[in-house]
Amino acid sequence: MTATPPLTRFDAATHIVSLSSQHGAGLLGIPSRGLRLTWRSESSTPGADQIAYQLATGPADGECTPGEVVAGPDSVAIPVGDLASGERRRFAVRIATPSGWTEWSDELVVEAGRDAGDLSAAVIGIPSEVEGPVALLRTTFQVDRIPQQARLRLSALGLVDAWINGVRAGDARLTPGWTSYGTRVLMDTLDVTGLLREGANTIVLEVGDGWYRGRMGFADRTEIYGDRSGAIAQIDTEDGVLVATDETWRGGFGAVRSASIYDGTVTDLRLRAEGVHEASFDDSGWTPASVIPTDLARFEPRSAPPIRVVEELGMTRTDRDGAVQFDAGQNISGWVRLVVRGRAGDVVTVRHAEILEPSGALHTAALRSAKATDSYTLDRDGEHVLEPQFTFHGFQHAEVEGPVEVLSATAVAISSDLPARSTFRSASEALNRFHSNVFWSQRDNFVSVPTDCPQRDERLGWTGDAQAFAATASTLMDAEAFWRNWLRDLEADQTDEGGVASVVPDIIRFEDMRMGAGPVDNMGRAGWADAATIVPWAVYEASGSDEVLRQQLGSMRRWVEHLRRRAGDGVVLPTEPFQYGDWLDPDAPGERPWEAKVSSDYVANAFYVHSARLLARAERLVGDPTRGAGYDALADRVAATTWERWGAEAAATQTGAALALEFAIAPAAERAAIADDLAADVRAENGRISTGFLGTPLVLFALSNNGHLDEAYLMLLRRDAPSWLYQVDRGATTVWERWDAIRPDGSIHSGDMDAGSHDSGGSMLSFNHYAYGAMINWVYRTVAGLAPAEAGYRRTRIAPRPAAQLDHAAASIDTAYGRLAIDWRIDADGLRATVEVPFGVTAELDLPVTDASVVTVDGSAASGPLSSGTHEITVTAPAVAGSERRA
Repeated sequence: MTATPPLTRFDAATHIVSLSSQHGAGLLGIPSRGLRLTWRSESSTPGADQIAYQLATGPADGECTPGEVVAGPDSVAIPVGDLASGERRRFAVRIATPSGWTEWSDELVVEAGRDAGDLSAAVIGIPSEVEGPVALLRTTFQVDRIPQQARLRLSALGLVDAWINGVRAGDARLTPGWTSYGTRVLMDTLDVTGLLREGANTIVLEVGDGWYRGRMGFADRTEIYGDRSGAIAQIDTEDGVLVATDETWRGGFGAVRSASIYDGTVTDLRLRAEGVHEASFDDSGWTPASVIPTDLARFEPRSAPPIRVVEELGMTRTDRDGAVQFDAGQNISGWVRLVVRGRAGDVVTVRHAEILEPSGALHTAALRSAKATDSYTLDRDGEHVLEPQFTFHGFQHAEVEGPVEVLSATAVAISSDLPARSTFRSASEALNRFHSNVFWSQRDNFVSVPTDCPQRDERLGWTGDAQAFAATASTLMDAEAFWRNWLRDLEADQTDEGGVASVVPDIIRFEDMRMGAGPVDNMGRAGWADAATIVPWAVYEASGSDEVLRQQLGSMRRWVEHLRRRAGDGVVLPTEPFQYGDWLDPDAPGERPWEAKVSSDYVANAFYVHSARLLARAERLVGDPTRGAGYDALADRVAATTWERWGAEAAATQTGAALALEFAIAPAAERAAIADDLAADVRAENGRISTGFLGTPLVLFALSNNGHLDEAYLMLLRRDAPSWLYQVDRGATTVWERWDAIRPDGSIHSGDMDAGSHDSGGSMLSFNHYAYGAMINWVYRTVAGLAPAEAGYRRTRIAPRPAAQLDHAAASIDTAYGRLAIDWRIDADGLRATVEVPFGVTAELDLPVTDASVVTVDGSAASGPLSSGTHEITVTAPAVAGSERRA
């Protein structure tokens, strides 16, 4: 390693462009334990690299003191210790290159949330009906002087919005979000300094039931976590606690008469509590609040971005049969903001749907029992702006009824506020649109937890969907904090024996879910419960931070040991009464989507092997290498027996072959033949995909990793059903749950499913499921050619694979080190590519060459990996997939 230069030598060409924590930008009140810092650098010196760093730290109101110089290139997720409860601390960093030291970075100030033991507040509420009128809790308090800083600590058993002197505190929605409430509830910290005034101040909390007490799941259950909704709030300043929730508060009701996640909101503006935000408001007729007994230790500082409004879309209008229809042009999660002109007492109703029937009516059958309807009663003559509260809908279309003039409609899209991490475009407009559809499906379903769909009476954190999509999700968005938060709940909901639920947070009871003749065990289902190992590894690979592996190692071990105990002396897992299997295989009976072509026993044991191998990798990185070797040996034994029992039959299916190849179930000597047969099947079917939720993320990799890129492209770019691009041609703006959700004749799938008495109307049909969009990770790695050769892209593989049908692609990924990008195209001279490599990253070239190719980099013969900077690459006579077939 290059010697560290003396501290007096400076590199003016290199500078630190950002310094951040693992909790993202702008989040106040972060967890106090385990703070990690990441920085990015840029340099105008080609090939410059970090050879050492120095951190400085100090109190927020003091100076930073430099620490020791640390040799090495590390700049991602560097542990810097713990903070005290409520502490504000500042950090700066500088790095050394062979040319000298940079200037210090801009300072990063981080602020820890309050530990539960430091709270003076209690959870309070008033008696209220389940999903009935939204409670208003209020009090007044005195401010003698405006503090230097005031922090509102806010959370709820339910959902809460806070208002101080009539101004909404913060921009988060559906606060505090959904977690495994029996174990942990997130608490927000908001800067409310600017909302206070000298003298009398008023704070009002609006409290809804949300996921805590409202209707959720298949069995119309309410009060899943508790029979009372309530809120907790406290305002701290440098002088102490200004106000905190307790029995002195009073509560009543206002305009929102009911609020339900599934059903929507009913608002009667005539019942607004006029003046409630004023100190002079007379609340003597209201009910005294009471304390809801709660273990405050469950409340912990927020560690992931909250739900926010992420986009607003104008809607186009159509007048139809006495109603007004609006089209957002995009399927979203959120609601409609209406501007109407009407008279006092007029009732305005807004119904929502993802698609329209062939007749032009809203298609509402797929909502099952969810009403997805908001209604408003106007309190006066004139213009009104109408928005619902404590609900969201999955929709593209909305229909407005009522004796009013509708002046405008805006689709308000919400999501957990995760930064977009990547971009992609190509010569195929259909593929570009599908990429957009996948992004929107992630945005629409990452609403506090990774849900299956945002529209019907479900919206649950299905673990199978999550594991299938985790790698793609972590490419499309900076989702590390989101996943770490959700994985905490996955572990919290594990059984004592290590079993993992099918949905997290787990609200499903044994009798709630039926497939066929009887109830289905929700715990430990193959390909679903394996989210315990697959998601942490995907997050680590995308981020380069081992924090998620350290956090989840115990959970990963418990899951694999659970599988080992189930297998007993038989090596492989026994046949279960029910497995989801390769769910929604397009050849399975429409009403029995678990009856896939590939054996569920084979699938279960293939995932057992995969989980054991992922755990082995994690052990070698952050655990016990000896245990890692043991888990590898276990995986090899299970793989051998699995292949011996089920391999030949399973490999005749696309999913079975993909598992055999990608999970290394098949012996090495048989891999080529399996891949050849898979490719032959794809050619014979003209690219027809025949995989379900578990095979779809793997099948393109299984083809391209084994020399069958032609067939991978044949499948990728197919337009007939079933295929990805067929959905685009049918007007999809998100990813469908079923390959044939809309049939070629334009009819809509019934969604019927054999679910016994718990079928909620029988329709299992969503137009917004991200699982089939998991192949976008392959698009980035193979079409664009940006793949991590080391976790976090510290070493990157540049490996574009052009095709006759796709002669141009460009992509970028915002890695922990900076922007990694490629823009390539095929022209008469061959392949030309511009590649951007961020500071601190080495890029290995794996180009599409033939025996006749000549490769140049920046005008010279290629020689070794690329260092940081922008590079121009040419490849003459490149290999082009499908060129022989096109000829």
